[in-house]
Amino acid sequence: MGADRQKRDRRTPARVVAYAACGVVLLAGCASMPDRGDLRDVESTPRQDTQVRVFAMPPRDDAPPSEIVQGFLEALTSDDPSYATARQYLTTSAAQTWQPELSTTVLADGPGAEAGRSGGRDGDDTSFTLTGTKVATVDAQQSYTPSSGGYDQTVHLTRDKKSEQWRIDVLPQGVVMGKSDFQRNYMSVNKYYFASNTTSAASGQPMAVADPVYVRERVDPTTQMVRSLLGGPTSWLRPVVRSSFPTGTALRKGVSALTPDDQNKLTVPLNDKAAHIGRGKCSEMAAQLLFTIQSVTPTVQEIALRAGGRQLCSLSDDAASAVAARGSEADPEYLYFIDGHHQLLRMPSGAGGSGNAKADPVPGALGDGTKPLLSVAVARDEHSAAGVTLDGKSLYVTSTVTSGSLGDPVLTSTGKTEADRLTTPTWDAQGDLWIADRNPVDPRLLLLQKGGGKPVEVLTPRLDGRINAVRVAADGARIALVVDKDGKQSLLIGRIERSAGSGDQPSVSVQELRSATPELEQVTAVAWAGDSRLVVVGQESGGVEQVQYVQCDGSIPESGTLPGLTEVTSIAASENSDKPLFATSKDGLLWLPGGSGWRTLKETASTAFYPG
Repeated sequence: MGADRQKRDRRTPARVVAYAACGVVLLAGCASMPDRGDLRDVESTPRQDTQVRVFAMPPRDDAPPSEIVQGFLEALTSDDPSYATARQYLTTSAAQTWQPELSTTVLADGPGAEAGRSGGRDGDDTSFTLTGTKVATVDAQQSYTPSSGGYDQTVHLTRDKKSEQWRIDVLPQGVVMGKSDFQRNYMSVNKYYFASNTTSAASGQPMAVADPVYVRERVDPTTQMVRSLLGGPTSWLRPVVRSSFPTGTALRKGVSALTPDDQNKLTVPLNDKAAHIGRGKCSEMAAQLLFTIQSVTPTVQEIALRAGGRQLCSLSDDAASAVAARGSEADPEYLYFIDGHHQLLRMPSGAGGSGNAKADPVPGALGDGTKPLLSVAVARDEHSAAGVTLDGKSLYVTSTVTSGSLGDPVLTSTGKTEADRLTTPTWDAQGDLWIADRNPVDPRLLLLQKGGGKPVEVLTPRLDGRINAVRVAADGARIALVVDKDGKQSLLIGRIERSAGSGDQPSVSVQELRSATPELEQVTAVAWAGDSRLVVVGQESGGVEQVQYVQCDGSIPESGTLPGLTEVTSIAASENSDKPLFATSKDGLLWLPGGSGWRTLKETASTAFYPG
């Protein structure tokens, strides 16, 4: 499941949602097992219906060491909230010191286990080496990071002299499981904070920033997410966001589970740290909780906060939009594209779905055809646009509301070829314009405040390669860069940090770039397609071009793969997932109806995009 869910689910009227009774599947660790030698690989559990819970079997009497290890590994993949069954495979001391919540290591397949030599005078201890190929890790903050390389950890067993039962007494912290078990057990969801230095240009509201994390899908994810939100942002995002919850805020002592009522209202009891907050701060806290909970349970439509024996405030879904802005709540009026005459056109953003593909030139100098265009970006308020000329040299900014001349370019590149000049520009929610100059002599990432003035050179420490494409998230806190290194084009996500600079120019940098597509070698197009999701066109080594969704943390949602295209030149997606996908290729302008393949709307188009 992707963290960006379909918002139409939560726009339905308040109602009670009933679920069928859950089934129970038991994972037995006592299947046919060898008494000695290597264990078979721990086969990942087949994908189960989401309403089926899986529990492990405890160790049987006189189980040999291989069976104890096998049973323990299988218990790690169960839906046991506190891993109580898994602890039964451990000695009392090991059960007390083992901390499964510290990390989850994801392997390509279930972990293999190779038996070592038995030791001890009476053969009362032995060990096994767990092996596999790493795919990812989830840390104690529930943050996902792609990983690679081999996994090699040892578990040690001892036989109790009184009971003569084998148990694990030394083991690595955290849990380990195969990729399919991880996908069955965990779900990607967003928790929300506010951008520290970014507000919406249109409303002046704080911008909500999604912080994607992974939680166990059938172990009360609602309560997990509330605790995670109150615990603060992940370390990667923390420098650029703030939380409205006072330091030390937690669920009230004794609260173990949270459940919406029959009106889809969730009441969250907090400790006394939140007892004396003001109304405005309470509304922001409630908005954070509402956005977060809707990522898990879209039907929740109201949040109420309690502390100090009284209700502090409540916030409905409709009222939340007055508290904070989110990219996924944007409602672009038009889809824009450059036609075969290098002219900027637009059509209603729902035109594909309605069958109405009529397009008109955009008002203003970029739509009159006098200046052939290579690429364009339209501001999020759709009142202005930035266009790069066909030769890639010059960047112009002009109105899309009124007519007038282009005037002088706001930026010019001196690169020798079009490929060494300006990238496609992109706008953030503050109304600032971003673009990269690919000139090999002086490659730069630049920011033009409000689309003009002296360009601010954005620092990019530890960037290894040349920027070929730039896409800023609506929240203004994150940026997607397509970076070319030795002929390979990778998608990297960076954190945008802003501070006071010299004079009236800020100091801006992109920090801690991380890969969002570790399996792709050639990324050719990208667009933000949700609060923490992107749609990417690229191909693996030796593979064919593919279109897929990815999370900004580098994970791939279950429904990530989309119908394929060939020779894609651009992909158009809105952070609002209710809006359809568009693309341009050798076949012209195409759109993707739900549950179908790509369909041609216009036979000629070089690039298509939504505002942003």
